[in-house]
Amino acid sequence: MDINTSRLWHRIGNLSRITDPDQPWTRRSFSRLFLDGRRWLASEFRAAGLEPLIDAGGNLVATLEGRDPNLKPIVIGSHSDTVPSGGRYDGILGVLAALEVAQSLIESGERLRHSLQVYDFLAEEPTEFGLSCIGSRSLAGALSSDMLDLIRPDGMTLREGLRLVGGDPDNLNLVRRPPNSIAAFVEVHIEQGRVLENEGIRIGIVTDIVGIHRERIMVTGRTDHAGATPMWLRADALVGASRIIEETYRRALAASTETKPFVATIGRIEVAPNAVNAVPGKVEMNIETRSGDEEAIATFADGLVRDLTPPLKKMNLTIVREQISHVSPTPCSNVVRETIRAAAAGLGLSARDLPSGAGHDGVFISRIGPIGMIFVPCRDGRSHAPEESIEPHEAADGTRVLADVVGRLDATCR
Repeated sequence: MDINTSRLWHRIGNLSRITDPDQPWTRRSFSRLFLDGRRWLASEFRAAGLEPLIDAGGNLVATLEGRDPNLKPIVIGSHSDTVPSGGRYDGILGVLAALEVAQSLIESGERLRHSLQVYDFLAEEPTEFGLSCIGSRSLAGALSSDMLDLIRPDGMTLREGLRLVGGDPDNLNLVRRPPNSIAAFVEVHIEQGRVLENEGIRIGIVTDIVGIHRERIMVTGRTDHAGATPMWLRADALVGASRIIEETYRRALAASTETKPFVATIGRIEVAPNAVNAVPGKVEMNIETRSGDEEAIATFADGLVRDLTPPLKKMNLTIVREQISHVSPTPCSNVVRETIRAAAAGLGLSARDLPSGAGHDGVFISRIGPIGMIFVPCRDGRSHAPEESIEPHEAADGTRVLADVVGRLDATCR
């Protein structure tokens, strides 16, 4: 199957330019710009010969019918929403690579045995509702009523947000799929790291998607006047929090190896009363751990809080923690991985195994069938940043491998 590289690259440019001009490349889910992007995508689906629809979970999806209606569908795609200032290729590449594969099949006159479904999953990136992977959760039956009641800062509920994008929160059962209901799911994505670029490798074969564990840690001391309170009488919560931050970095660095990466980040912190002339009385921060090791991410904060509680107590500080979320590591299917390896080799493209340190819709799609991911290099490993960049031939490499993988899976999957 031949893909049209210039058409693919042209579409990537057009979709990425639907952005906040003051904050490129930004197209947050549930926003006006997101809806503009969806309308553009729907028109491109139709131009390709596909008829898209918005399902109850808010996903944009189109189906290329196969010859055998008894076979499970092959699913390809990604997401078109972005984080602030960081969505020029993350997600977009996977959606438009999938569209290009489907259009190339139509133009070739070839009809697969399996139906091929092309997805733009709703809201893979974290939303203002505090939830990510909303569309893929709906397929897996993991979008609960409590989640639909989540409220973003302007007062809109996620239930209302689903209706805004054309979904139907009252009929999510229409999109929920049982386990083993798809033949496979395959996604093309930028690596979001430096391994492929540094080693000159063209294709990454994802072994697993890391687990992500998030907790909220509160350090409480006492707010006092900054000028009138002697140093030895203070219970400065921010000083205690700084001990936790430093120890988080030190322990995560010691726990990580090249073959078994582990990362821990404190990326959000709130200080109260946050005044220049007041001793901080309370600090709230979020700690996130990521690894392919389930136990390591789940227990990291246990040891951290246990060991730091005594010294912080001597500073008249208390620590309280609560879990925010936990998503277990998700292995990619060996069958799909080997199919990607064979496709890359057949196309003369170098390839290597590597884990994904980022979360993806595949975490939830794995509940309904085998998954695999194809990585392509991105410049200097930059992602979720305005500098995120790939070359046309890299987009084409990933799409060519995807097309070959679809053909191989169609021939071998039942």
